[in-house]
Amino acid sequence: MINKVVVAAAGRGTRMLHLGKDCPKHLIEINGKPFLYYLLKNLKAAGFTEVIMVIGYKKEIMEKFLKTYDGEFKITIVNQFEKLGEKYGTLCPVECVKDIIKRDESFILVMGDNLYSVGDLKKFFIDDDFNYVSGLKYPEPQKYGVLIRDGEDYLEKIIEKPTTYVGDLINTAMYKFTPAIFKKLPLVEKSSRGEYEITDALNLLAKEKRVKIKEISDYWLDFGKPEDVRTIGEFLNHNENAS
Repeated sequence: MINKVVVAAAGRGTRMLHLGKDCPKHLIEINGKPFLYYLLKNLKAAGFTEVIMVIGYKKEIMEKFLKTYDGEFKITIVNQFEKLGEKYGTLCPVECVKDIIKRDESFILVMGDNLYSVGDLKKFFIDDDFNYVSGLKYPEPQKYGVLIRDGEDYLEKIIEKPTTYVGDLINTAMYKFTPAIFKKLPLVEKSSRGEYEITDALNLLAKEKRVKIKEISDYWLDFGKPEDVRTIGEFLNHNENAS
């Protein structure tokens, strides 16, 4: 039974501009509450009992906020900057927890600036030996990583921001990982952005037919730009069951 979820929340969020100057973008308020509040609330409602928070930027502010969740579920805090120094990228949170996750244990990884429904989160309680990536049909796939299928369920590869149309099923950055992911960490090299990407590790696993696609159906809210404060706030106001 999967009960651990890793939340990646170390980055500053430069696209948030002035809003992220004095606090992590994950704590920027929407409708009077930090964005992270809604993510943690949904994780709790979905049935997760342990959260591993990978933090970094403005860690003191993040730690203070997380103390308000004492008793809700077990929260373990890991400082990415202390563990990895100047190493950056979406693969880093996985590297940070390699000594915390048991070698026979699967876990979920989500980004701290993404929000999913309780129903879609529950879809990732999958008790098998495969890794999974979440996918959503999206009208502007060229802005994201596009999932290429191998047959009906398997992932062939992820193509980041394709310049020509290759499909409309995008990666929404929710993953179920088996311990196999840790063996790929040393094989991932810096990307063209100078970062270590989780998608490169997934592509390595996909070559071995060890990754499947799980489509989500409710919603995916990406909190990355100042205008998202209003957009997501209005969404939550009109969808009472969204959080």
